[in-house]
Amino acid sequence: MLNFIRQGAGPPLLLVHGLGGSWRSWTTILPALSEARDVVAVDLPGHGKTPAATDSDTFKGLADSVEAFIVDQGFDGIDIVGSSVGARIVLEMARRGKVGATIALDPGGFWQGWERTYFRSTLLASIRLVRGLESALPTLSGLAVSRSMLLAQLSARPWKLDGVIVATELKSFAATETFDALVRDLATAPEQEGPAAETSRPVVIGWGRQDRLCLPRQSARAMEAFPSARLHWFEKCGHFPMWDQPEETIQLILDETDT
Repeated sequence: MLNFIRQGAGPPLLLVHGLGGSWRSWTTILPALSEARDVVAVDLPGHGKTPAATDSDTFKGLADSVEAFIVDQGFDGIDIVGSSVGARIVLEMARRGKVGATIALDPGGFWQGWERTYFRSTLLASIRLVRGLESALPTLSGLAVSRSMLLAQLSARPWKLDGVIVATELKSFAATETFDALVRDLATAPEQEGPAAETSRPVVIGWGRQDRLCLPRQSARAMEAFPSARLHWFEKCGHFPMWDQPEETIQLILDETDT
C-alpha cells in the first residue's frame, strides 16, 4: 500500500513524484491545486513513508504499484499528473488505459544512445555528492550560490527557489535506498512505449526548455510514442516545472483536467 496524503475538494487528481522524491515534491503547487481539486499525492515504494518492495528498484515495479493503488482505491479513470520518473509512470498508466486526463512533466524513458550514459553517470555522481553533504544540506540549500551549484542540472533558476523546499527534496534523494538501482534500471530498460490505440482523454507532455537531465530533444520521441498528445513548452524552466514555473504548471493542470 502506498503512503499518500489527500486534501482539497472537487474532481480527484492523482500526483506522482519523481525519482528520490515524495509527495512533498509537489509543495510548490499543492495548496493551489487543492483549492479546485481533491488532490491525492502518493509516495512511491522505497520513497517517503512507503516501504520498499521486492520489485521497487525497477520502473515496472513502480508502475505496477501505482496501477494497484488506482485499482485498490477505486480511482479508475482518475486524472493524473507526474514529474520525471513519475511522468513516465503516468504515461504508462495512460498506455494501460487506467486513467483520465494525463499530464507528464519532463518524462524519463525517451533517451537513446549516449543519452542513457549521460543520464546514469550524471545522476549517480550527483547523488554521491548529495549524500556526502547530507548534514550540511539545510545550510547549503539556504544560500543562493551553493543552491545554484547543487541544482544546476535540475533547475533553470535555482537561486530563486525556496531553500527549505530544496533541502527537503535533496534529503529525500539521499534517503532513498533504491535510488542507485533505479537509475541503472531506467538507463538500461527499453524506451517507453505508447498506447496501442488512441485514448479519448487528453494527454499533455510538458517539457522545460532548459531541462539538463531529460534533454528537450527527447520530446520528439515522446510525441512519436503518444501521437495524440499535446506538447507544452515551459520557458526559462529546467527539469521541474513546478519549481521553476509553478503558476504556469498550476494553470496547465487545472485547464487540462477541467471536467
